[in-house]
Amino acid sequence: MSLTNASADAAAAAAKTASYTLASLAATDRNAALDAVHDALARARDDILAANARDLDNARAAAAEGDAQAQALVSRLDLGKKGKWEDMLRGIHDVRDLDDPVGRVQMRTKLDDDLTLERVSCPIGVLLVIFEARPEVIANIASLAIKSGNAAILKGGKESTESFVAIASVISSALDATAVPNAAIQLVTTRDAVAQLLAQDRYIDLVIPRGSNDLVRHCKDSTKIPVLGHADGICAIYLAADADPQKAVTTLVDAKTSYPAACNSVETLLVQDTALPSLLPAVATALVAAGVSLRCDAPSRAALANLRNGSDGLIRDAVPADYDTEFLSLTLAVKTVSTLDDAIAHINTHGSHHTDAILTANPADAERFMNRVDSAGVYWNASTRVADGMRYGFGTEVGISTNKIHARGPVGLEGLTIYKYKLRGDYQATAAYGEGEGKRRWKHEALPL
Repeated sequence: MSLTNASADAAAAAAKTASYTLASLAATDRNAALDAVHDALARARDDILAANARDLDNARAAAAEGDAQAQALVSRLDLGKKGKWEDMLRGIHDVRDLDDPVGRVQMRTKLDDDLTLERVSCPIGVLLVIFEARPEVIANIASLAIKSGNAAILKGGKESTESFVAIASVISSALDATAVPNAAIQLVTTRDAVAQLLAQDRYIDLVIPRGSNDLVRHCKDSTKIPVLGHADGICAIYLAADADPQKAVTTLVDAKTSYPAACNSVETLLVQDTALPSLLPAVATALVAAGVSLRCDAPSRAALANLRNGSDGLIRDAVPADYDTEFLSLTLAVKTVSTLDDAIAHINTHGSHHTDAILTANPADAERFMNRVDSAGVYWNASTRVADGMRYGFGTEVGISTNKIHARGPVGLEGLTIYKYKLRGDYQATAAYGEGEGKRRWKHEALPL
């Protein structure tokens, strides 16, 4: 849909109204809607992949002309790559099969006889999801929104327009035959829509940007609506001298090369100085063999002076900006540190508070690292690529949040709910309670859930 100020207001208002109906639907109705969306997308596979191919052709043409951004987007756009289509469909059923997140009693307290307080999970309301490149996000977000009882307005980027229009049309038609109001999932394609929607703080409860640093920062700077997300994925791994040599190689190669364009790919390798001669050469050899370009500080480059086997041109001097860069490619910044505390300080200063890891045999050092690093995910002897809603068992995710309020890390169904307090009484008035003679006392007795 194309939005003006008036139509953006109308669209957001319709989403808010639809959210009230959606929030009150039974789990069976919401699950049935997910089945309808899944089946409709499966039937439309050929048409959607054909539309996706047109987006890929446009991105490859831009990349061939030297557009660096287009080069990074190609792998994210491809719905037919590495089973991504099958994963998208499977993700819808995975969400359907998760426990219902709505209506869970989190707390029950007896305030007095016949006066019981409950805290109960409920949907947030209306989500505005703005994303770039990844067309599967449409199905992911739509399924999460429906399951969690939230209405959603989705705005895709211009690079995925053909895919977006095809998937959006299928989802919209599928919902017509379900109990979910059609206005509960709205899909917007026009470029001017973002500014209009970011102004709808009266109706929209949460903005979720998924894409570049610029997109996230623009959203945060342009709206009064709370924004959930992360601007950067500058993830670091600290390689301690006592790490297992062979396992460290496997973990670091996975963290850098399994999907370099992902936000949870490692971008900085911090190496303990005493590990330079013992561990770094083997790690660097494996990374270079996988095509990784290493941006090294002086000590780490000196330790790799004798490295051969195709390293020509792949080992370069680092510049300060490398340690603040999300490369999203086969490039890794390498820095030498003397102590664990130096590594922690570097990560807290230069990282993006996304996901960071330590490779060590020392449990005390691992716990100190995980306690002191201020990131949404802190790992001991694991690849940063584990940071993912599916891998955490949350089902598909709306994104990874570095926020410290409401939701942090991979955000799945539970991150799309908030809570409300329900009080069941017998016409009690507060004037009856207090410290004086004849006044009642609050009981505040915890009750079983």
